[in-house]
Amino acid sequence: MTPLRWGLIGCGDIARKRVAPALRDLPECELVAVNRGRAELAASFAQEFGAKRWYADWRALLADDEIDAVYLATPVYLHAEQTIAAAEAGKHVLCEKPMAMNVAECDRMLAACRAHGVKLGIAYYRHFYPVLQRVKELFSSGEIGKPVVAQINACERFNPQPGEDRHWLLEQGKAGGGPMMDFGCHRIEVLLNLLGPIVGTTAVVGRALYTREVEDTAVASFKFASGAQGVLTVSHAVFEPQDTLTILGSEGSLRVPSLNQGELWIKTAAGERTETHTPHANIHLPLIEDFAQAVLAEREPVVAGQIGRAVAVIEEEIYARGI
Repeated sequence: MTPLRWGLIGCGDIARKRVAPALRDLPECELVAVNRGRAELAASFAQEFGAKRWYADWRALLADDEIDAVYLATPVYLHAEQTIAAAEAGKHVLCEKPMAMNVAECDRMLAACRAHGVKLGIAYYRHFYPVLQRVKELFSSGEIGKPVVAQINACERFNPQPGEDRHWLLEQGKAGGGPMMDFGCHRIEVLLNLLGPIVGTTAVVGRALYTREVEDTAVASFKFASGAQGVLTVSHAVFEPQDTLTILGSEGSLRVPSLNQGELWIKTAAGERTETHTPHANIHLPLIEDFAQAVLAEREPVVAGQIGRAVAVIEEEIYARGI
């Protein structure tokens, strides 16, 4: 099998910890080139992960004829421009989340990829978590009855200072929003994956602790087409980190105390039990593996661009009420 040849645009923390190792290690993939604005860091990153070449200009990477696909590990405000340019260069695109700053940008990205016959995937890697697949199996089996209420808490203390690498996440013009945009988008995708389309959204978005351009805390309530209801709480301002999922059904309950750990608590009339469904050690790898296989097999990736757009629609409805 001829592997898919990749260019990596953006060599920050996530790229180093997860994306580049997956592109290097998967048999379906070959890491050909990397891009970072600082040439000396791009060169050292390429050497570290075995890439043949490095570029200080991402446009030069897109002109490389040896590259079939690009992974965009860049700030949100660059996603639309870079995806459209990649599509015009004939490159398939796997783009970091959230997909773009707004739905209009998502539509332009989808149109460009469609027009140029390339695949577009969005990095909602939690879609591949075994614990979430198990939750769907339990829904299908009827063990907890009809899902009625879903609750997700995603919280951390996060307050980078100007000049620090991740401060851009607090800049409205670069990030598009605060924690609801950054990691709330992941949980919206989880809810859509588990419970289906959202037909009603209300939200409170504000600054509970910090004075900054974007919110530090937000709570969104959802009505699903199935009749189920959900609540998503995100925050940068609390002491206790949380990454929880609770599903209350008509005949039982499911609780995941930490999504990244994969432990699942199940409670029904028959009793209580605990299962463990641990994610891959590199949580990006299954996503990248599926995208590469999709391109090579000429099928759509599991987490295609339309899923990224569906999340963006909900994000717009949340932020429409302002901070």
